[in-house]
Amino acid sequence: MIFGLTYGLSAPLLALSLTAMGHGKGFIGINAAMHAVGVLAMAPLLPGLSWRSGPKLPIACALLVAAGALALFPIMPSIWLWFPLRLALGAASETLFVMSETWLNQLSDERHRTRTMASYTAALSLGFALGPVILTLTGTSGALPFLVGSVIALAALLSIAMPWVRTPVFERPAHPNMLRYLSLAPVALGAVLLNAALETSGMSFLRLYAMRAGWAERPATLLLSMLLLGVILLQLPIGWLGDRVDRRRLVIGLGLCSTLGALIWPLVIDRPLLAYPLLFVWGGLFVGIYTVMMSLIGSRFRGGDLVSVYAVMSIAWGLGAFIGPGTAGFAMDITPHGLPIFAAIACALFTMLAIARPRAT
Repeated sequence: MIFGLTYGLSAPLLALSLTAMGHGKGFIGINAAMHAVGVLAMAPLLPGLSWRSGPKLPIACALLVAAGALALFPIMPSIWLWFPLRLALGAASETLFVMSETWLNQLSDERHRTRTMASYTAALSLGFALGPVILTLTGTSGALPFLVGSVIALAALLSIAMPWVRTPVFERPAHPNMLRYLSLAPVALGAVLLNAALETSGMSFLRLYAMRAGWAERPATLLLSMLLLGVILLQLPIGWLGDRVDRRRLVIGLGLCSTLGALIWPLVIDRPLLAYPLLFVWGGLFVGIYTVMMSLIGSRFRGGDLVSVYAVMSIAWGLGAFIGPGTAGFAMDITPHGLPIFAAIACALFTMLAIARPRAT
């Protein structure tokens, strides 16, 4: 959850703060790219770090770095010092994401694995949603929003640093080259790309899409909230189902339903009584693909191999978050219904990949 909150809070807060200081979009974009640089720099180090120290120490250090970076942003004497802080925040977020997900999957048994990962995905999505909520309560000016994020990270640090919190032992990865896992888990990488691309595109453009269709700003914002609510609440039922049916077939079914649901958007966008429940269900279904794929990954890989897979996946998440909003924005420039068309095409491409590679994770 803290990973999601760190990103959901820092991304809009830093962009708005830099805008208020008079910096242009190019400067803001370069600063935002430092988060990705931190992710890319940290990812290759995590497999070796995991089997040497286990997940507890890296997670504790990452939470401490995240808390410190957030607290330091508003007191830096030079704006150029925001760049190494943003890089450190990206490296800390990467560590939290990979180590926590590996830890959970390592502790799960096959009977409850998908439900466990569903709880994780719900917490992750809740963190993303809490970031903007905190900003509405604290505002975006001054040190307060930064300090609130820092305190939350410190609270998480206290919870994990307790001596009775024990962690599993991770084995050394079977393949020293992390990129080897690109060919071992192509469908899972596709699921991460899909999830990142659609989540970031929805956060960026769903309100605008609804407002272009005639919605006022407040109900358009509520439509986005309904999507996020579906993402959070529907993961547990999907997780329950994933522990009782064939997970590969469930992934394909979720992909087909997500494709069909996106195609229905244009038909109901002018009918709020239909649009709200549709977006609620659709949000849960497409994120459910990620949930079920993570349980499949946990069934196949263990220890250091699992860390390596997740490290590659985090890079795929960054790539999806990069290409998703740009492609969706381009689609919306071509047609008023560009956002759902982009979502439908993305879901359809993933579903075809899952069908074409039935034995691949």
